[in-house]
Amino acid sequence: MTPATVWPARGRHTPGSAEDVLRRSLQQRKDSRAIDDFLELPEDETAPAERVFEARWRVDGDVTVRARLSLKPGPDEGDGQEWLLVAEAEQPWDHAWPSPAGLFWPEGPDTAWDQDAASRLTLGEINPLPQDDREIRRLLRNAVRGGWHIHVVVHEAMTTDDRGRTPVARWLPPGLRHRVVEHHAAPQQLRGLNWALRDSGVEVPRGGAVVLPGVPAPEGYDARDFSVRAVFLDGSEPVDLVDAVTRFAALPRPLPDGAEEALTALREDWHLLTLQEELDRQRGLVAMYAEALEAMTKSRDLYREAAESAHEALAVYQEAAQAAPARPQPSGPPAVSPLQQLTRTFERFKVKRPSAPAGDRKKGDGESGDTSDEQSEGKDTADQRVTSEH
Repeated sequence: MTPATVWPARGRHTPGSAEDVLRRSLQQRKDSRAIDDFLELPEDETAPAERVFEARWRVDGDVTVRARLSLKPGPDEGDGQEWLLVAEAEQPWDHAWPSPAGLFWPEGPDTAWDQDAASRLTLGEINPLPQDDREIRRLLRNAVRGGWHIHVVVHEAMTTDDRGRTPVARWLPPGLRHRVVEHHAAPQQLRGLNWALRDSGVEVPRGGAVVLPGVPAPEGYDARDFSVRAVFLDGSEPVDLVDAVTRFAALPRPLPDGAEEALTALREDWHLLTLQEELDRQRGLVAMYAEALEAMTKSRDLYREAAESAHEALAVYQEAAQAAPARPQPSGPPAVSPLQQLTRTFERFKVKRPSAPAGDRKKGDGESGDTSDEQSEGKDTADQRVTSEH
């Protein structure tokens, strides 16, 4: 959510030297004591093609306001330069305070900085709506995105003269004048206008006005609370419309797109310090360094104590080892463990190849003897045959 102390704004400067315009305007504000001081950051401390200006001033006597404006080229060549401004006060923001945009930029009818960056419409002035209904729808849908500005739509019930061409910003407090974009619809555009707004959930009364919710809509927004039934465009103050815009600005809303980075830079990368702030900053740095040194010293002492304790424990262990009696050496062979005994027992039962039985061996011997006898008998018979022939 947007902090209550923060004032954000965004716009576009038409092609030209916006840096020179800012330098001259800020110097004039300093000379007139509207601001206390300003500073342009060196190029090496900013992003490429970006210029950053800081300014500070006081409101209500002693409330300090710090503001940071960054300037970048537009997305397309010839689009000029887009600016983003974030200011923060030491107390919740009061819209009766001067507009930070009005302190950075010059005031006057020929200013070229007061354009809405998204819609190219003029801030704080009356912007007639396009004639085509689809163009109205596209314009309003794109304009309310991002949450940077408050968009007010007024329907003119009849053609107005110069007195009715006074924008509502003229009656708003200074802090809101550069945050309002005012759209005006011609008498015959009411039906097309409400058709274009149907997605927003709001409707403009005939001859009235409405404050658009934006995207995203703020918490507590109810279209009935921010719809004005009649706006008299006769040059008189539109009291009800001013009240609706002021109440809408007080609703809690998320930070606009891109404002968070700018707010972080404002808070954490601030350069424009007073002498007292610079002294306080240096004291803070000294205190921080002292705390870091103390922590390092404490860690070193703890490490040294741990190392000394470890050395003492090692020395005690070594002394105890030297004082212990020597263990006697065994005289006999080392005893056999039960596991070794069990292993040897199993080795005795290893499977060996079985030998032939005794009966089988005798039978074999008998068969061998019978064979020898038969051979001997055959030999004797042959000898007898040879003798008888002779």
